Amino acid sequence: MDQATEKNVREENAIILDYLPHGYALEQGALKQPIAQALGLQHLSLLELIPKKEVHLQPHKEVYIGEGKRDEIHHIKGRISVERLTTTARNELQHAVEQFVEMNEAKFIDFFNKAQPLSMRMHQLELLPGLGKKHMWEVLEARKEKPFQNFEDIKKRVKLLPNPKQIVIKRIIAEIEGNEKYHLFVG
Repeated sequence: MDQATEKNVREENAIILDYLPHGYALEQGALKQPIAQALGLQHLSLLELIPKKEVHLQPHKEVYIGEGKRDEIHHIKGRISVERLTTTARNELQHAVEQFVEMNEAKFIDFFNKAQPLSMRMHQLELLPGLGKKHMWEVLEARKEKPFQNFEDIKKRVKLLPNPKQIVIKRIIAEIEGNEKYHLFVG
C-alpha cells in the first residue's frame, strides 16, 4: 500500500493504555463520562475512546474501533498528544509498543531489508537510535548476501549492533512523542 492510500486508512484496532471510569479528574462539569486512552494498531496514533455504557476496559486489552458494529467502544473522541496521557497510559505505552513490534516483526524486518537513502548524506537506517554510518554499511552488506529473517538474524549477522528490536521500539516512541522530523513507523 503506498503512502497516499495509507493516509486515508483509519485505525481498525487499538490497545487500551488506561481506562478512566469517571473521566478525567480535573475535568469540570457534573456529567463526566468514562474515557479510555489507547494506541491505534495500524498507524500508532494516540486516541481517546468513549466506551459503551456498562463496559469496563483493562490496560492491554485490544478493542475494535473500525467502521461498523463495535462491541465495547461507542465512539472515538479523537487523537491526543503524548502530553495528555495519564501516568498509567505513559507507562503502558512502552509495553504496548513492545507488543506491537513483536506482533509485527516481519514488517520491521522488511524495513531493515528495504530501507533506502533519504538524501546523498542520510540513509533511513541512520534514523534508528544507535545506528550510525558504520552499522548502516554493515546492514547493507549483510542484506546483499541474503534478506534478514528476524531480529535474531540481524543480531547474528551484524556485529556489535544494538538490539534491533529495542532500537525500533525506541524510534517508535520518539516518533509518537513528536521528537522526530522524519517518521519511519508512525502514520
